Amino acid sequence: MTRRRLIVLLSGTAVSEQLIALVRLAAHAAAKIPRVGLLSLSAAPEMSGRLAAFRDGMSQLGYREGENVIYEVRLADGGRDRLTALAAELVQANVDVIVTSGHPSIRAAQLASKTIPIVVAIMSDPIVEGFAASYAHPGGNITGLAFQDAALTTKRLELLKELVPSLSRVAVLWDPEMPGTLLAATGSAAQALGLSLNVQSAGNATEVGKAFDAALAGKAQALFEVASPRFAALRGAIGQSALEKSLPAACEERAFVAAGCLASYGPSFNAMYARAAYYVDRILKGATPADLPIEEPTKFELVINLRTAKALGLTVPQSIFARADEVIE
Repeated sequence: MTRRRLIVLLSGTAVSEQLIALVRLAAHAAAKIPRVGLLSLSAAPEMSGRLAAFRDGMSQLGYREGENVIYEVRLADGGRDRLTALAAELVQANVDVIVTSGHPSIRAAQLASKTIPIVVAIMSDPIVEGFAASYAHPGGNITGLAFQDAALTTKRLELLKELVPSLSRVAVLWDPEMPGTLLAATGSAAQALGLSLNVQSAGNATEVGKAFDAALAGKAQALFEVASPRFAALRGAIGQSALEKSLPAACEERAFVAAGCLASYGPSFNAMYARAAYYVDRILKGATPADLPIEEPTKFELVINLRTAKALGLTVPQSIFARADEVIE
């Protein structure tokens, strides 16, 4: 082979490789990177653990932020009136799926779009609340994870009664914009346990403070928090007030106990957010929410704050220690 012919061949090879590289680059640029919207009523500090769990779940499924997925995060910082605008922003951002949790945020996402898939990491009763036709076949654009919080209400009240054996009067912290089924379940559970309830409505930090004052004025011996995303955003204030007012408080999840409440019983919300990644992956690969069955968590955590118990002068029964998944000391 002549030197001239060899040079031509090598030059042609180099040009071909460059063309192939350019084609690949163009194809990569043309490929649409999925956009996942994350909508929440809570603020960044309250959502940090859940968002980290979701991102970790996505990472385990092969998603790398900026490479093959983009996250659009919209947090309302506790302002329910902001949810509608934030949901609209996600629609304008042309997200492929919206991940959210809690009745107010789910409703805002549902009203913003009937076509964009919505994966709910945490919801109470999707059928009663009108988010799905059934667990097996949701039927619309919403699917995800749900737990029967009304059923857990009985467990939490029983736990509170066990921690405070002389308990007879309980103040109930209630968000009036949550489904009434939760408050009804609380009333039924209290009646079965022989407890009288003093319901205090609250929706912001000021109202929570007033609710605690009213609880003391009503001679309440303990506080029961009925699950609400707004209370999750205010859990620091709730935990601190419970300690200051010397009220044993039973709340919905671990984060409340870490903030000063006495006890919680319920699913791990971080774990539910991590599992939500599975639904997002399925949808991005072509599945439709209508055909993805809604799952329920199988593990529930009992968490006790021993520091709070000591501050309140309570002795935690050994039977509770034996059942506890975590004791904060």
